Amino acid sequence: MAAYTKLRTALAKRAQYTRTRRALAALPPELAIEDLGLNPYDAKTIARRAVYG
Repeated sequence: MAAYTKLRTALAKRAQYTRTRRALAALPPELAIEDLGLNPYDAKTIARRAVYG
């Protein structure tokens, strides 16, 4: 049963990572850089840190 829980957790985190990465990458560069201080080209790195720590 622990393996099932572990797999479910991993799949949920992967889905969250994908949603976060897509949302960050979809931001207009002007908005992301000027207002949020983020670079949308770093979406993978930012999403990985946000989801996986």
